[in-house]
Amino acid sequence: MALYAATIFLGAFLLFLVQPIMAKQILPWFGGSAAVWATCMVFFQVTLLAGYAYADWTTRRMTPRTQTRLHMGILLLSLVLMPIIPDTAWKPTGQENPSLRILGMLAVSIGLPYLMLSTTSPLVQAWFARRYAGTLPYRLFALSNLASLLALLAYPVLVEPWISTRAQSITWSVAYAAFVLLCAAAGFSSLKATPAGSAPATAGAGAQAEEAPPTPARQFLWLVLAALGSFMLLAVTNHICQNVASIPFLWILPLTLYLATFIFAFDHPRWYHRGFFITLTAVSLPAMAWMFDSLDLVYVIPLYLVGLFAVCMFCHGEFAQLKPAPRYLTTYYLMLSLGGAIGGLLVGLVAPYVLPGHFEIVIGLIACGVLLMLRTLSWGWWATGIATAVVGTTAWASQQALEDQFTNTRVMMRNFYSAIRTRDASSPTPFRSLVHGGIMHGGQLLDQDKQLLASSYFGPTSGFGRLFAALPDAPRRVGVIGLGAGSITAHARAGDIFRFYEINPQVVELAYREFTFLTATPAKTEVVLGDGRLSLEREEPQQYDVIAVDAFSGDAIPMHLLTRESLAIYVRHLKPDGVIAFQATNRFVDIAPVVERLAAEHGMTAVMITDYPNSSDGVDYWLSSTDQILISRNRALLEHEKIRSAAQPIEPRPGFPVWTDDFNNLLTVLKR
Repeated sequence: MALYAATIFLGAFLLFLVQPIMAKQILPWFGGSAAVWATCMVFFQVTLLAGYAYADWTTRRMTPRTQTRLHMGILLLSLVLMPIIPDTAWKPTGQENPSLRILGMLAVSIGLPYLMLSTTSPLVQAWFARRYAGTLPYRLFALSNLASLLALLAYPVLVEPWISTRAQSITWSVAYAAFVLLCAAAGFSSLKATPAGSAPATAGAGAQAEEAPPTPARQFLWLVLAALGSFMLLAVTNHICQNVASIPFLWILPLTLYLATFIFAFDHPRWYHRGFFITLTAVSLPAMAWMFDSLDLVYVIPLYLVGLFAVCMFCHGEFAQLKPAPRYLTTYYLMLSLGGAIGGLLVGLVAPYVLPGHFEIVIGLIACGVLLMLRTLSWGWWATGIATAVVGTTAWASQQALEDQFTNTRVMMRNFYSAIRTRDASSPTPFRSLVHGGIMHGGQLLDQDKQLLASSYFGPTSGFGRLFAALPDAPRRVGVIGLGAGSITAHARAGDIFRFYEINPQVVELAYREFTFLTATPAKTEVVLGDGRLSLEREEPQQYDVIAVDAFSGDAIPMHLLTRESLAIYVRHLKPDGVIAFQATNRFVDIAPVVERLAAEHGMTAVMITDYPNSSDGVDYWLSSTDQILISRNRALLEHEKIRSAAQPIEPRPGFPVWTDDFNNLLTVLKR
């Protein structure tokens, strides 16, 4: 018993630990987009499906001895891929489909080991049922989910803050080799209780053999329940990350709740109190739909996490109540995995290329309401009436939220990197803004004589505005990571060169189509498509007077643009007396201590310029409050009246470490 439990526990622990390990390593390659995690989840879920299909097919079609020998051979072969370190040849150049790039890289790097780990729970449970005939193996599934949960909880607390990403990969690889040994021992142990020449599991006899197999309708219901839980997991995760930042903690929190519902549902029937969780789901669905477009994340995030837990508890509790006899457990788990893969595919690969915005969340909420109504039909007319009201209220609240998204919207687009739109406002003076999720990322005044005036985050008294006013009159060469609407060129002059690095081709399209900064500015403009850091890595030194870091993932600068390695790249492209300017304006993250440490390491001074324009009419209405950081070795420039009069030195935070590609933790700089 202990051998099987240990094998399942270690296999599940490694199965889920590798997910954030791999995703965090490749996150910087794809601009820090929340879609990186969603795409990784698609790979993990599809591979999990393949593993469950393998377990189901070999259990039903092969003799125990043949199955065990085959499995041992593939396990040994999978060791060839150790250690699991992604090849840098997979870094994108900007022209590839990022979803396919990620899927291909994961398949080559961890495909076979992950497949073998995916087979562990159903396969070892089948071995256990063969070894201990008459003993139900379903609590081993709860143990599997407990191990998965512990792996996820351990990563942001015990792994990410203390162990470099390379060491994480190597340590995981050593643990995987230990798992291979354990799995081999469990497989050969099960053969001891199996007479030579035993037939595949489908040839079993006795009471279990007489039980009718699950009907197609029952299997379809398994599929729908599993798919909806997986769909809502990724939809809620995307919804949270797009307005904050794509970081492991915000990936893991929803996934932890998702796994916890499996543990409760499969450990014992007492945990799933049907009436309570159906009621909690019925209350959560319309509330989540109503708050869909809210940026009051102090309330939105807890609501969505509670709602996700309720929905997944409903889906997985119902799923657990429909479990078959042990003879059919591999088919049961296969449908669970197939549903999970379908849900992941719909959110991770279909939605970004089909829906114009992050609307999958409202689709999922309405679908949950319909499923809840169908599952309560047997309760009587009153339950059907309440469930119908829940569906109707959820649909109405969703429609209200979507209507707000489309109001005054000119263009709405979505791809792997983000959902973006342009919106027009007529008062107090005409203005067009570029919106990412629910956050404005620049804009332009629309009156013909005001189109090149500085606005939004680049006003004359902002850090950027003061910097450009303080620079010498000579032509300036400026590198900008993050294009947005191109608003920074409001400070450009004839003879200047502004070179933009933008990862999202749709942002480039809208900058030219919806705004006139790039075409009307007196400066020369250039746009390089691809991640700013990766593009700068490949280029010869550009001798920039200014490098502006104005890229965002959600509401924060992606972490890979704030590390020791990234600053070394910026400095290589900067003139000795040049300036690096960081856009630090956001609601949740304080990057000041990060930038101060990076600047100090290079002998540079860091100052913060905070600007709070306060105008309710005219063109100044569209000036945003900003926090912007300037770092430079050029003391004379930092002492210029335009900068000195507003700049505040950034004091070092005692004990705060320099962020590197291996060590960085956004949780340490959250605003309180």
